[in-house]
Amino acid sequence: MSESIVIVGAARTPMGGFQGDFSSLAAHDLGGAAIQAAVERAGIAPATVGEVLFGNCLMAGQGQAPARQAAYKGGLPDSAGAVTLSKMCGSAMKAAMMAHDMLLAGTHEVMVAGGMESMTNAPYLMLKGRGGYRMGHDRIFDHMMLDGLEDAYQPGRSMGTFGEDCAAKYKFTREQQDAFAIASVQRAKAATESGGFKDEIAPVTVKGRNGDTVISIDEGPGKVKLDKIPTLKPAFKKDGGTITAASSSSINDGAAALVMMTESHAKKIGAKPIARLVGHATHAQQPEWFSTAPVGAVDKLFRKTGWTVKDVDLWEVNEAFAVVPMALMHELKVSHDIVNVHGGACALGHPIGASGARIMVTLIHALKSRGQSLAVQLRLNC
Repeated sequence: MSESIVIVGAARTPMGGFQGDFSSLAAHDLGGAAIQAAVERAGIAPATVGEVLFGNCLMAGQGQAPARQAAYKGGLPDSAGAVTLSKMCGSAMKAAMMAHDMLLAGTHEVMVAGGMESMTNAPYLMLKGRGGYRMGHDRIFDHMMLDGLEDAYQPGRSMGTFGEDCAAKYKFTREQQDAFAIASVQRAKAATESGGFKDEIAPVTVKGRNGDTVISIDEGPGKVKLDKIPTLKPAFKKDGGTITAASSSSINDGAAALVMMTESHAKKIGAKPIARLVGHATHAQQPEWFSTAPVGAVDKLFRKTGWTVKDVDLWEVNEAFAVVPMALMHELKVSHDIVNVHGGACALGHPIGASGARIMVTLIHALKSRGQSLAVQLRLNC
């Protein structure tokens, strides 16, 4: 029988709002909190971790090797290696995929995978600063926009405009997207109020002038006024636009981590698996159609695993924009009832380098709470 890769610990920080709860913390502070919690929940000795693979897209200004800094802050020893990965929205998921393959190859016995982001602390860039400005006016660039939220192949074009192209292709109306966004917020609020997120969230202590504040819930869902969503103006296309701030992911700070090992090693050391990573697949196509790439990834994954759409109990599809899961639901005939059951990025937010692990942590706990077993997680990349 072939070896399986299991997850024995999973944790995420709350998702902080832009310039919100975590504005005083760097990405590696949040990453360290997630790593420490995941390792503690796994019940393993920190010294057994061979390497950390951590996603982080907006690295400027953090200092060398952000993943290494996060590993230290997470209580891991000098012996644990660390690699920082940047694959845009898919960074943290790719970290888990690579850890899966490295564990199967015997590179390490125990690994930590995940991601982190502080979009709040992304600096502004002076592209001519080194060579000199000499005279006159010039521009500074927002690291978050330039390296995170704008297309690299059509410089200056917002990713939301490609979401509008997707909406046009499938004829998704403004009302349909608003309804999806409202459902996302309602589900996230329900999960928060019922304690559905309690087991996955690792509270983070933020120091301040008036003492410490413990942040234990996501910042975004409670601030949304559902009755205002239909009144919002289009965010990316002034005339005839259908995507608004509500049907887009918000700008956030956060981190998530997974402790992974082979199933045989878990049995050897007495670690209890909470999930099994059965397979993974990568699908690439034209960058401007990132919104439909998850459909191609599902086809490849199912050819590997032998699954069908009907076999899947739950789906997690990143809500970079509501049209992304809506397109997948349309193409694969999947009911919204089993997609993003605890809400998604339209409600919780999308810290770019962390989201791939965040939705994995949420998905694992959603399966457990519902007594279900098979799930598919999907992320898109630009």
